[in-house]
Amino acid sequence: MYDTEPHTPKSRRSPRSAGRTALVVTAVLVVLLGTGVAGVAAFNMLGDDEPAGPQAAPSATGSASADASPTGEPEPKVISMSATGDIVMGNAPGRLPSNGGKGFFDSVEKALAADLVMGNLEEPLTDDTGTSKCGANSTRCHQFRAPPSYAAHLKDAGFELLNQANNHGYDYGKAGYENTQEALEKYGLEHTGAPNQITVVDVEGVKVAVAGFSSYVWSNSLINISSAKKVIQKAATMADLVVVQVHMGGEGSDKTRVRPGTEMFLGENRGDPVKFSRSMIDAGADLIVGHGPHVMRALEFYKGRLIAYSLGNFAGGGGTLSNNGRLGWGAVLKVSLTAEGEWAGGQLISTYMNGAGKPTMDSQRRAAGLVRDLCKSDFPKTGAKLAADGKISPPTAAS
Repeated sequence: MYDTEPHTPKSRRSPRSAGRTALVVTAVLVVLLGTGVAGVAAFNMLGDDEPAGPQAAPSATGSASADASPTGEPEPKVISMSATGDIVMGNAPGRLPSNGGKGFFDSVEKALAADLVMGNLEEPLTDDTGTSKCGANSTRCHQFRAPPSYAAHLKDAGFELLNQANNHGYDYGKAGYENTQEALEKYGLEHTGAPNQITVVDVEGVKVAVAGFSSYVWSNSLINISSAKKVIQKAATMADLVVVQVHMGGEGSDKTRVRPGTEMFLGENRGDPVKFSRSMIDAGADLIVGHGPHVMRALEFYKGRLIAYSLGNFAGGGGTLSNNGRLGWGAVLKVSLTAEGEWAGGQLISTYMNGAGKPTMDSQRRAAGLVRDLCKSDFPKTGAKLAADGKISPPTAAS
């Protein structure tokens, strides 16, 4: 279902969003309006390694009730969202998981549960198209693909929206990219990441717009911040909440730190993560979900909005992604926001890729421990506070 009519959000809350009017976007705008997304209304803050079951949505003040507040005003509507980093389920034809991939996400399925479940799909779901980005004698080029039927595994795990804005989206050319979209749609899954694509889903009565960015021509540009801001400003006229999925930053086990400035990798401009993320919030985004470096990075609050600079490797079936040390650590980011974009709670649930590359719950909570230290070192004033169980809190005085 397609909807090109501007949406007028309820009181778009802060001075940064003043004057939001519909912008003229010259390129074709693709808007995917999903049906109501089923899921738990919110998530418990976990004190152990087992994710919580369904419960009532917490209010911004911590109440689990939707009744009137002590002032007599109704509690604000709250929805929960979860997100992951890079997902590669295998590499056809010879490096696919056992049992046809069935049960690939079983260990983390409960952790993913939220009103809107998102992931970064780091491979096409396609048969061989005859088009390959890697030359026959290439030694430093990596390309991935999984059978189109593997979209069913994403559906079974609870995913509802997948990002294609990354360096592997076009591994098998335009046909592979479009085949991926068809495979996702067959199983009722939304996708985002094409140029000027804003995917709008109805989540428990709250409209959420999601746009994907990377440094590649098949996605919204991470490099052209002026153009990116126009996409987000447009998205803000169409939904209550705006989420950015972004593939940014250098790659490798030594790339956990976030510093100001442009990051390069293999001669490619991978963007300025800090400048981009903060600019998107200035333009109207309510949550930034980063991935790309293959390692965890810090969480920062900027103007009350959370920036996750990288969620690491979530899945690398068939050994497609290294699970050596920090490269094997990932996480499920869980965030609850009011319909006005205000923070209502969050948690970082640690995972790791086992020997088969499957995402697995991590009782040692290594990802959360690393992120806790990175928040302190990289953003001493604006970094998120993480409790022992991964519960996320804003700093006392975020800028």
